[in-house]
Amino acid sequence: MPTRGVIYVHSSPPAVCPHVEWAVSRVLDYEVELEWTTQRAAPSMWRADCPWAGAPGTAATIATALQQWSMLRFEVTEDPSPGVDGERIMFVPGRGVYRAATSANGDLMIAEDRIRALLATTPDSENLRHGLDSLLGAPWDDELEPYRFSGDDGAQNWLSQVS
Repeated sequence: MPTRGVIYVHSSPPAVCPHVEWAVSRVLDYEVELEWTTQRAAPSMWRADCPWAGAPGTAATIATALQQWSMLRFEVTEDPSPGVDGERIMFVPGRGVYRAATSANGDLMIAEDRIRALLATTPDSENLRHGLDSLLGAPWDDELEPYRFSGDDGAQNWLSQVS
């Protein structure tokens, strides 16, 4: 069963943009032409987003293809499909990749063993709070937040904003 998702390239140097399109096109096996706009959070950079459709696991393949340009900031989402969890992958220069499974409604799902390991190794509530933030990808979200609504059209969705 095919699935779908969205690629958000939050910032890319203009010279790299065609390479991003070629990489995504290779993964999806069809030509992708992204609509690039200026990234207001980093005026020398461009941003784009596009939906995709493919087999389960395609988000990870797209993210792997994009990671070869370590200056990119991006997110790739994949909707759940029958028998397969969805996922959200974020990449930030200098921080690397964050990857988590998502539920049908888009919530991040953290594996029980990771929570148990955190509880077993955390000496106090402050370290527990920091550990949970890391498990939930908060450092990546914090770095990407200024880039999420910084396009010319302001149409990009916030993936993590909670009131």
